Amino acid sequence: MKLSDRIQRVPPSATLAVTNRAKEMKAQGIDVVSFGAGEPDFDTPEFLKQAAKAALDNPALTKYGPSNGMPALREVLANKLRQENGLDLSADQVTITAGGKHALYNCAQVMLQEGDKLLIPTPYWVSYPAFAQLAGAEPVYIPTSPESQFKITPEQVLEYGKQPGAKVLVLNSPSNPTGVAYTPGELRALAEAVLKTELVVWSDEIYEKLIYGDTEFISFGSISPEILARTVTFNGLSKTYAMTGWRLGWTAGPTDVIKAMNNLMSQQVSNVPMFLQQAAIQAYTQPQDEVEAMRQAFEKRGTHMCQRLNAIPGVTCVKPDGAFYCFPDISAHYGKTMGGMKINGSMDFATAALESAQIAVVPGDSFGEDRCIRLSFATSMEQIDKGLDRLEAMLK
Repeated sequence: MKLSDRIQRVPPSATLAVTNRAKEMKAQGIDVVSFGAGEPDFDTPEFLKQAAKAALDNPALTKYGPSNGMPALREVLANKLRQENGLDLSADQVTITAGGKHALYNCAQVMLQEGDKLLIPTPYWVSYPAFAQLAGAEPVYIPTSPESQFKITPEQVLEYGKQPGAKVLVLNSPSNPTGVAYTPGELRALAEAVLKTELVVWSDEIYEKLIYGDTEFISFGSISPEILARTVTFNGLSKTYAMTGWRLGWTAGPTDVIKAMNNLMSQQVSNVPMFLQQAAIQAYTQPQDEVEAMRQAFEKRGTHMCQRLNAIPGVTCVKPDGAFYCFPDISAHYGKTMGGMKINGSMDFATAALESAQIAVVPGDSFGEDRCIRLSFATSMEQIDKGLDRLEAMLK
């Protein structure tokens, strides 16, 4: 049966591929240390599980709901955006989706078309290019390097933003896969450059609560009213509240974009389950003690992992400012043979690590940076040390 051209242009998720292979090996009784998936190892806070269970007893919350989400949740999110993020948006400028990935996909469908360009700084989350391609648009990559702390410059925004067809710039801070976050000053400089173009900015803020050290988070849209009018903000509950499988995300931005997303949602999945949305209301209105405990644990793990990686000969790692990833440059080991395999790039390295040392890492070429690999520290300190011991032994 012939499939559409657009779906054949989209590769499967590399992060899920690594995770699935590691699970297969574990099912065979092999002791695999997995640094693959970007998923907290903590359980969903108990009060959120109880809120969802209680909501199931309310018949009204197991029926169809508004395609843009429960009014009560959208109002809670609008209040959060105004009070925490400095974004002057109403509840009608917020829409609820089945996870952050769904939010970005839907926005791409309503904003991008053939001839448009989605500007994506490298390294990038693996799904951004796919969203552009599925909408008929072209992903265009803005290069960065470990030397630039994986950050783009205002000059690059002007250079790429004035290309014919350039429509949207993606910013993800803190970043997946690097863990790097832009400073408020750096974001303001990028905003000044954006205003000299016709670009709209997609600000992916899914890791806003997972920041470390003296890192200061600000929402891109809070920089000025002019920037707010040209910014679509994406977020969700997966990372902050360890609710990856719940699939709860949201988008906030200009009214015309949100209305178009609502229309698409009404034809697509009707609505996100309302009993889950009821739990989301509790997430944003109850004390955040458990979130802070998770953040502190991630910070300790990230600092430890980064220090250990930098102590391995031939490995250099930029310290993560947030999220739960390290993205070390391991290219000094290219050209060597490991586990009987010649290492010519990050995919070879990841394969050798998994098959010969039983360590699951994600190859950097999936993120547009073949010199590096991604390791998630959303796992226990014991597993981190166990895996890094194996990595160090393999490289020696």
